[in-house]
Amino acid sequence: MMNYVSADEAVKLVRSGDTICCQGSTSVPRILQEALTRRAGELRDVTIVSGFNVSEGPAPFCKPEYKDSFIVNSIFICGDQRAYVDAGYGSITPCFLGEVPYMFRSRQIPIDVAFINCSLPDENGYCSFGIGGDISVAATECARVVIAQVNKSIPHLYGGCLIHESKISAAVLCDAPPVAMQFGEPTPVEAAIGKYVASEIPDGATLQIGVGGIPNAILNGIKDHRHLGLHTEAMTDGVIRLIKEGVIDNSLKKVKPGISVASLALGSKEMYDFIDHNKSMEFYDVAYTNNPFIIAQNPRACAINSALEVDLTGQICADSIGEHIYSGVGGQHDFMYGCSLSDGGKTFIALPSRTSKGRGKIVPTLTPGAGVVTTRFQTQYVATEYGIAYLRNKNLPQRAKALIAIAHPDDREALERAACERFGYGFLRLK
Repeated sequence: MMNYVSADEAVKLVRSGDTICCQGSTSVPRILQEALTRRAGELRDVTIVSGFNVSEGPAPFCKPEYKDSFIVNSIFICGDQRAYVDAGYGSITPCFLGEVPYMFRSRQIPIDVAFINCSLPDENGYCSFGIGGDISVAATECARVVIAQVNKSIPHLYGGCLIHESKISAAVLCDAPPVAMQFGEPTPVEAAIGKYVASEIPDGATLQIGVGGIPNAILNGIKDHRHLGLHTEAMTDGVIRLIKEGVIDNSLKKVKPGISVASLALGSKEMYDFIDHNKSMEFYDVAYTNNPFIIAQNPRACAINSALEVDLTGQICADSIGEHIYSGVGGQHDFMYGCSLSDGGKTFIALPSRTSKGRGKIVPTLTPGAGVVTTRFQTQYVATEYGIAYLRNKNLPQRAKALIAIAHPDDREALERAACERFGYGFLRLK
């Protein structure tokens, strides 16, 4: 039987010096985080590890007055912790998302306590991690203590993201709906990018696709495709739409044929209701979904990701703006590598040609301090609203020429001058 207690009673199991892993996605265990914060005066050096979080406002423990009580060590910076880390009160551990479960299981990152936000137990006593399996499954396997929000509003999902009630040390019964995310119609820029990427995706492809306006535009562009498959990190409303319409039927996949595979879900209440107890989809931790050698087994696997900057050689920065860490490596490398190994696989970096402030995203060299998430020899397609460039097997001057052609028109002259200075006659002879 589940040991139901209050949140304040449950977090008494946390000790000074412990490392806590908090579940993420739109299923952050906020009730437990708030109760933990109320113990700030009696705790010291509690490290809090988390990944991709979608939460309403800053995390409750992210206040300067708690700096000696709680140490933030993120693996993917999000809005709930970004300002706190920027201020120097927390940090990030760079890592490929797919390798994080191994880092937990091998005790490279030792986890003492896991905070999760799970579904009600089924008839066999199993709770589903619901819409945030990613790194939480491994965390619960390794933790001394597992504290759960047993949440009536969390959907029960099939696959590998399950925990038996006997493994839960303390449970807090609640009915706290996950954060609902809504995305409007793509902008003209996003729609143009989506059209270019969609034109290169073949029928029968297995997709990894992210969240936001550009991914939605790409999904709109492939609505007439056939026999698509899904093996991804994030399940979204746009993907669900294609599943309902039969565009994604998973019929040609080699890994889990007939099944949509994901690790987390972000979307509307309608989407959460649709995936609840839906046996046509399975959720797993990222050690499985992000394993490049599993990804590669599906034919025509296509990875679609974005970037903050792309330099003229094809280096992709996706985690930082100069020295400022904005997010993290996440699963971009996992899927870019896995899809590049797939028979007929393709990888895409899709981004607007300029930021909202008018700064070019295709640049001569990355901003000093910027991190390379995808190396230049892994980059295949880069798409902006001005076209799509294919870089694989091209030399550096050829790459520069292809990228300049899809940069914002007002940026091209400066980029050409930079390419001439860097590559000399090798670039000039291409003009």
